[in-house]
Amino acid sequence: MQEVLPILVFQTDFTYKEGAIASMYGVVRSVSRNVEIITATHDLPQYDIWSASYRLMQYVRFWPKGTVFVSVVDPGVGTSRKACVCRTEDGYYIVTPDNGTLTHVAEKHGIAEVREIDETVNRLKATEGTSVFHGRDLFGYCAARLAAGVISYEEVGKSYSPEEIVKLPILRSEVTSECASGIIEIDDTNFGNAWTNISVNDMLDHGFAYGEDVHILLKHKDEIILDQNVRFDRTFGDVAKGDVILYNNELMNVSLAVSQGSFIEKYGCGFGSDYTITIRKADA
Repeated sequence: MQEVLPILVFQTDFTYKEGAIASMYGVVRSVSRNVEIITATHDLPQYDIWSASYRLMQYVRFWPKGTVFVSVVDPGVGTSRKACVCRTEDGYYIVTPDNGTLTHVAEKHGIAEVREIDETVNRLKATEGTSVFHGRDLFGYCAARLAAGVISYEEVGKSYSPEEIVKLPILRSEVTSECASGIIEIDDTNFGNAWTNISVNDMLDHGFAYGEDVHILLKHKDEIILDQNVRFDRTFGDVAKGDVILYNNELMNVSLAVSQGSFIEKYGCGFGSDYTITIRKADA
């Protein structure tokens, strides 16, 4: 019976506009034709390490243990930033530049071990003259060798402390019986929804209830984006087309949407720590 190899799951900001993806996947196939390649996305916002970090956290836990993820959003490619493979506490491997991409995974999954990729062994030799395509020459190549069993995890390179990895600042949410506060942590790009970092279960535990109106104060720095009552409910169909709703998203956090529309476009809302949200009971 043939051994089942770990799956390789890729996310990058490369897009499909030219041959970068084909060459990266070609390197994997050159290492092993038996490793399964899955595309998560190649349309992450360019140079946006925060989005790379968040998207990993969004989907990693739904894959089989032992899956190898490759995440390449690397504005510092070729610089002294480390190239690494981390092993999470729940048994996943992530091959990535150590530039903040592991922030959300460290928070959600925990990192058991991290190893710096030894470029003298685990770098494609044929392209040593270039330092600007580590997705192909270093991360993709090393990940393929790991998934195919050509190298063990210990043979990736020297280990270093998980405490040393680069982390982006995460502002945690707060929920009381009177108020929930947090940030717009990411957008739901295709549908234009704004996802917060506020747990719906925390809100329900503190007396907020589906089917009731809540007051939303959404700001970008000192600029008010939204200051009104909206319905807090489970689905977009619980409000009229075009109305704003605060709903429970797929990650069990509350999020803002316009039913059959784009909240992001309508209100010019972005994401990150500068986009703060405060939710109060409508009668408070």
